[in-house]
Amino acid sequence: MPHEPDAAHWRPSASLHTLRKRAALLARIRTFFAHRGVLEVETPLLSRSGNPSPAIDSLACASGDGQRYLHTSPEFAMKRLLAAGSGPIYQICKVFRQGEQGRRHNPEFTLLEWYRPGMDYHALMDEVDELLQHLLGTPMSEKLTYAQLFRQHLDLDIHHASPSQLQACAARHGLRTSLTSDDDLDCWRDLLLSHLIEPRLGHHKPLFVYDYPASQASLARLRSGPPTLAERFELYIQGIEIANGYQELTDPDEQRSRFLHEQEQRRHQGKTCPPVDEALLAALAHGLPDCAGVALGVDRLLMLQQGIENIEEALSFSWQRA
Repeated sequence: MPHEPDAAHWRPSASLHTLRKRAALLARIRTFFAHRGVLEVETPLLSRSGNPSPAIDSLACASGDGQRYLHTSPEFAMKRLLAAGSGPIYQICKVFRQGEQGRRHNPEFTLLEWYRPGMDYHALMDEVDELLQHLLGTPMSEKLTYAQLFRQHLDLDIHHASPSQLQACAARHGLRTSLTSDDDLDCWRDLLLSHLIEPRLGHHKPLFVYDYPASQASLARLRSGPPTLAERFELYIQGIEIANGYQELTDPDEQRSRFLHEQEQRRHQGKTCPPVDEALLAALAHGLPDCAGVALGVDRLLMLQQGIENIEEALSFSWQRA
């Protein structure tokens, strides 16, 4: 028997007041980029290739000419536009991620993504900061490296700490977990970051965390060390991750190698492996300009602006009501 919705199921999950604020927020975003000469673009929602990341699962759709995947980000198609000579571009679009559901997650959500040829990731952080001031009236942000963050909050040398040292840190802070010292370093790093550090971040002013471990850089350029670091950043406001950006990898051979490594990780986890995006790799081989790019969650931005605690209240219709 099909599930019967309750009598109020047809109603929006967001108030009409919030929907008006959402429309105003989108208009201000477009004004911001129009004044800077950044071109708004649209790219397909469906692609022959899905996201290869082991941490993100694409939604698959049957098609007359084979399997298609709803995109988890417009990144691959936007990089093809950059390689074709588009210049600076941005996009506001729906993206889809299977299984991501909770107070701050909905499997379908709105992403703002933009790319700046000739700009490095530090300059892009500054532009993100300017956008926040324009939209939310936030104070000027602060910046900490990934290493400084762990040193400041947990007194850890995170780039050299072993899994057993990270396990001991978790125990000292009363953090229970099924992870063991045999587990991957990044599993431990992510656990400590998400449970012990993230809730404390960005409460007085926005905080950019940058220069992540090289192992957390699927699409970011690496900078040789020691240690070798990913030229990547994340933005936090009131304990919530709002944006993820980096200096873009432009080497097609290195990108293919990373994609194949991620596919192997997915197989090891028992997950399906979407095809490698050959169109993106061809665009990189043609020549992606040196650029920095960033993706920012629009729904979370609205939540912060309006003091909303649950993402459902920022969406016209949540996943359950769609």
